[in-house]
Amino acid sequence: MSSNAGPGWVKSSYSSNGNQCVEVNVGSATVVGVRDTKQEGAGPELWVPAASAAAFVAGVVNGTLSA
Repeated sequence: MSSNAGPGWVKSSYSSNGNQCVEVNVGSATVVGVRDTKQEGAGPELWVPAASAAAFVAGVVNGTLSA
């Protein structure tokens, strides 16, 4: 899937000025894209099913997944 899909990329609100940023693209109800901001749109993109992305975030929030 191309970075041109959906309404566009949004930088995470948790990103800092230390070049440790990610962008997400939720322009589709079925897939979510993630990429590294440092690549300025030229790097690889990870696209996962929206349900999988939601399960991952829920796992982080509820403590099922940790660093």
